[in-house]
Amino acid sequence: MISTILIAAAEGIPPVFALLALMLAGVVLVSLLLLHLQQSMLAGYFICGVVIANSGVLDLLGGGESHERVSQMAEFGVVLLMFTLGLEFSLGELRFLRRLAFVGGGWQMGLCMFVAAAASIAMLLPWQAAVIVSVALAMSSTAVSLKSFQDMGLEASPGARMALAVAIFQDLFIIVFFLFLPLLLPQPGVEAALMPRLGSLALRGGLFVVLAGVAARWVIPWVLNAVSRTRSRELFTLSVIGSCVGLAFIGGLLGLGLVLGAFVAGLAVSESIFKHRILADVMPLKDLFLTLFFVSVGLMIDLKAAAQLWLPICALTAVLMLIKAGVITFIARYLGLARRQSLMAGIGLCSAGEFSLVLLQQAGAAKLWSIETQQTLLVASAFSMGLLPALLKLGQPLGDWLVKRGWGRGKPVKFDAGSLRQRVAGLKDHAIICGHGPVGEKLNKALTDAGVRTLVVELNAETVRNLQRQGQAVLFADASHEETWELTKLKSARMVALTFPDATVNAQALAMIREQRPDIAVLARARFSSDVERLKRLGATQVVNDETEASRAMEDAALTLQGA
Repeated sequence: MISTILIAAAEGIPPVFALLALMLAGVVLVSLLLLHLQQSMLAGYFICGVVIANSGVLDLLGGGESHERVSQMAEFGVVLLMFTLGLEFSLGELRFLRRLAFVGGGWQMGLCMFVAAAASIAMLLPWQAAVIVSVALAMSSTAVSLKSFQDMGLEASPGARMALAVAIFQDLFIIVFFLFLPLLLPQPGVEAALMPRLGSLALRGGLFVVLAGVAARWVIPWVLNAVSRTRSRELFTLSVIGSCVGLAFIGGLLGLGLVLGAFVAGLAVSESIFKHRILADVMPLKDLFLTLFFVSVGLMIDLKAAAQLWLPICALTAVLMLIKAGVITFIARYLGLARRQSLMAGIGLCSAGEFSLVLLQQAGAAKLWSIETQQTLLVASAFSMGLLPALLKLGQPLGDWLVKRGWGRGKPVKFDAGSLRQRVAGLKDHAIICGHGPVGEKLNKALTDAGVRTLVVELNAETVRNLQRQGQAVLFADASHEETWELTKLKSARMVALTFPDATVNAQALAMIREQRPDIAVLARARFSSDVERLKRLGATQVVNDETEASRAMEDAALTLQGA
């Protein structure tokens, strides 16, 4: 009866659209429940996919064809993830964390891969499968780990910095591994020997490096500079996505994979002034498509098969998280972190990661192992990621318990806060000045002369460059974007000044400011008298009106000229 109603209701609607509507509605409902229970939304994405895949709804809405189209959209989410990873990758961060990254990350990947590869060979998997499994299980979820640290207010702690350093190394490693992945996956009709394939790979890789270098050095910066002068938000977003997709397409044409091209595209603008503006534009799109990716992983999980394999799934999840937590804790202790911080770093990186799921999907499609093995690996990886936020919260009480017993002493690790990202992240009790025109410039000088630390938010590229050269903390970002206010460290600021007279942008900014900080003092500027009351209703503490100030100045000047 229900199936008949669904078929009748969905008649005339494209099956993939109906499936998308069902997926997104399910994600919202499940995520609301998990947030109420203070759990990670990531688990909700998997749960939604599992429920849809095992309820019979998928067959009613186009079956495998709809699933294939959703998987293609999810692959775009992976491309955007790689682009943002390249964008967030900082040579400055790597320089300041190089010891933790290369020593800690190198040992972590090496030891975890060795254990996973040995177990895979013992299970009689082919050597190609053993290599892929070892890399997949050695990777950690950077997004879930760092987001969990941020939610707990520990993003600046030594444990979180250790996790960040290892995550940077993992990102570098997986990019190189994706380059060689086609050599490990069987390709129909390709019987060439290994050396000719390696030679072809080197040739294609060299050509891509040249093309990407030209694009990064001249083409992309020129395009973004030209577009930024137009002040068109839509055109800027299109240009960013176009650069990402363009380089990803070139990487795909050369047989190097879409993800490599997308990462290089992000890397091309990672040190530019446009970085924060691009992050604000791309993040919502990335989150949407990554949601589809995680749901599509859930669509691949067969509950009947998982129920029969519950023992190996639980065993693999427990062994994976215990071994990785132990290895990373040991490495962190060796590098000088206190026991509590070492433990937090170990727990923060003990799960599988997003790229674990990507690798397992590709290897499963290539039939490198049985369906049972695929289900075990996928479910255990997803399960470990869902457990991570809750386990990290338990890490603090466990660390406190260790400290009370005298185990918390250790040599502290010092982190150089010299990079721009670290300087902005380290701001506290600062004033946020939106706009650095004549008004914003004078206000900034007055505040800094009074000993107040300031952060400027500006959309003029040349102004941002000049401020950077002067050592001023500055973001190339849009005050009407919600992500901008997260980057400004609004929760620890003392005041906000909106120095541009655009009442529409000021109203949008005020709504986001008051949502995060109802108590902060906000000084706004309005061009017309009619906008003053509107901005005050939206939460402006004080509004400076251009018309009022101009009329007062004109009145004073006129009286002075008349000798009054």
